[in-house]
Amino acid sequence: MDVALLTVGDELLSGDTENTNATWLARELSDAGARVTRILTIPDEESVIADAVSRYHDAFDAVVVTGGIGGTPDDVTKAGVAEAFGRELVVPKDVRAHLEAKADRFAEENPEMVDRYDMDLDLDAWAAIPEGAEPLLTDESFAAGCVLDGVYVMPGIPDELKAMYATVAADFGGDRTTETLQTPAPEGAVVGVVAEAGERFGVAVGSYPRSDDAPGRIKVTGEDSETVEEAIAWLRERVETVEER
Repeated sequence: MDVALLTVGDELLSGDTENTNATWLARELSDAGARVTRILTIPDEESVIADAVSRYHDAFDAVVVTGGIGGTPDDVTKAGVAEAFGRELVVPKDVRAHLEAKADRFAEENPEMVDRYDMDLDLDAWAAIPEGAEPLLTDESFAAGCVLDGVYVMPGIPDELKAMYATVAADFGGDRTTETLQTPAPEGAVVGVVAEAGERFGVAVGSYPRSDDAPGRIKVTGEDSETVEEAIAWLRERVETVEER
């Protein structure tokens, strides 16, 4: 399964917010056996979102879009996804009812906050999803996410993203497997053996430099777990290694 990630938000592009979602999702998907080959960060612009979703939907098995699904004026991700598919945004009655009940519970549990602030929520905006999409609802997220023909739309708040991803994690997988070894050797010293391992075993081999507080890494990825293990064993015989921390 080839997966593309789209992270949406002006705050990501300006550097005001660190894009930890992309790193977390890439790791989760890779561990599941999927292959992430595109990560793109785009602004809160409906037309840009629509264009990116349309292009990636045609090119990948799945697209995961995060950020901009709330009910504030700059949250236009779901509208952009709807535009990409030529659909309208709709408000399913059951989704709105779910969010209304959630808002009522919040008001009951936080009366002082409700009294202090004007909590005038546009429930239709929070509940809206592209026509024909399957809604994704969690206790952690107020806004509804959704799935439409392999495009997964989720929150940008990390805890909310993780909770919503857990509801669809079983959709992602593949036969790719990865093994890693750690080495104190500088990256320049392992270039030849890394290249030979890739050619000899037909696997992807990447080397990542050491830092002041961590050794270097050599990562082997392939479709067959036995071949990956053979490649790692071959590398261990030729590269100085250290125990993983």
